[in-house]
Amino acid sequence: MTETPDTPQAPAPGGREHRWSGRLVLWAAVLTLANVLADVAMGSPMMVLPQLMAHFETDQAAWLNASAMLAGAIWSPLLAKSSDIFGKRRVLVATLVLACAGALVCLAAPNVGIFLAGRFLQGAAFAAVFLTVALTRQICSPGVAMAVVGLVTSGSSIVGIVEPFLMAPIIEAFGYRSVFAAAALLAAAAAISVRVVIPESPVRGTGRVDVVGALLLGGGLGAVLAYISLGGSLGWQSEGTLALLLGGVAALAAWVVMALRVAEPVIDLRALTRPILLTLLALVLAAGSFRSMLQLTGVIAQVPPDLGLGYGLGDGEAVAVLLAAPNLGIVVGGICAGWLAGRFGPALPLLGGIALGAAATFAMLAGVSMLPLAVACGTVIGMAAGAIGASGYNLATDLAAPERQGTIAGVVSVVLALGSVVVNIAGGAVLQANPAPGATADGAPVSSAAGVYLYVGMAGVLFVLAAVPALLLVRGRSAAPAAAPAAAAPTVPAGEAGR
Repeated sequence: MTETPDTPQAPAPGGREHRWSGRLVLWAAVLTLANVLADVAMGSPMMVLPQLMAHFETDQAAWLNASAMLAGAIWSPLLAKSSDIFGKRRVLVATLVLACAGALVCLAAPNVGIFLAGRFLQGAAFAAVFLTVALTRQICSPGVAMAVVGLVTSGSSIVGIVEPFLMAPIIEAFGYRSVFAAAALLAAAAAISVRVVIPESPVRGTGRVDVVGALLLGGGLGAVLAYISLGGSLGWQSEGTLALLLGGVAALAAWVVMALRVAEPVIDLRALTRPILLTLLALVLAAGSFRSMLQLTGVIAQVPPDLGLGYGLGDGEAVAVLLAAPNLGIVVGGICAGWLAGRFGPALPLLGGIALGAAATFAMLAGVSMLPLAVACGTVIGMAAGAIGASGYNLATDLAAPERQGTIAGVVSVVLALGSVVVNIAGGAVLQANPAPGATADGAPVSSAAGVYLYVGMAGVLFVLAAVPALLLVRGRSAAPAAAPAAAAPTVPAGEAGR
């Protein structure tokens, strides 16, 4: 597909946007809606987890909780590579349709097996975020695209603030199925909106999709993540979880061998340059840090100060404020990071987000027992999370050739999920290893102050480590807009190069 060069005053139909306009605002709203679906598909069912367990007569809460995220890891390599070859919009619409079908399967599921099959289809929504990023980078000029990426990757967090208040009365009136009915309606609306409003990406790769490689990579990642996510509840050394680990490692090893031999692997390991690898290293460490701190906020929000443990903030409305503040911070941080990236490149806001996260994390050593400070720290950690996510996508796609931006955005999503899962599990182990004898909150055992401080210190150290590759990226000036690859792509108009 060849574009007609556009001008700032009159963008050509289907051309790249390089300034804010009514059309661009509409695009951003529709792409944000697609990302809202990902949040709803992954998170809303957890609001009805007890009802699901009772309805299906199962105690396997871990599988009900993690199934969609694990499915997302399996879907991601296949959908990412397909988007580079067949078009980002086309694959995004297909992803939304899959998520809609999955929600309908969950809605009507007569048993837990069919319910998990529905969650597997819903897991395709995991790809919505990186597909919207890759699509944005190709339908907007670089400077504008980075700002829009900040908006669409963080704007959906507004749902995290209002969703419990909106869904609670609906669930009470119509039961657990209302969650999946809402997810199906949202997915259908998002699919239609994307198809009608958003133009197709102008840059396409060539070749074919390595389906076997995609299944090996996705299956291996899913199995390893399943072991990490479920090992604590099912037993780290049980036969089932060890089989997941060994099977996942074997699949990943087979994929590496295949990727180095075939001409068109699903991810070309030889194309992962030093700046891209530094970006991924910074993201996996930083994502683990901020996700673990958001998890800790949820934990200490439930602990009453009068237990005398040296920490605790639980007190009715305080819990709601503590959980809402990070979501507000994510929106602010993502939008600001995108705006800054369009002017100074994405490496600098990535480093800034990591620095903010480190400062707020170490401040939480005092904030675990001071509500106003905890709210402030939670907001700043949310800002760091929004900035790191938006900057990570912007930086990685900026470093990749246009025909591989879908694939590299998918890698970023998987790396963010991997860091989050691993460090969350490690943080949970730290808390469990340091119990407060005889102390409980709502009947559940709680950690000692030493465990909480150790948890915070671990997250802070990971932020500091993440700053090292981020600083190298800033010093190497790798964050400059990738004008050269854009100019080399035959499907991008010459007038766009370097903008």
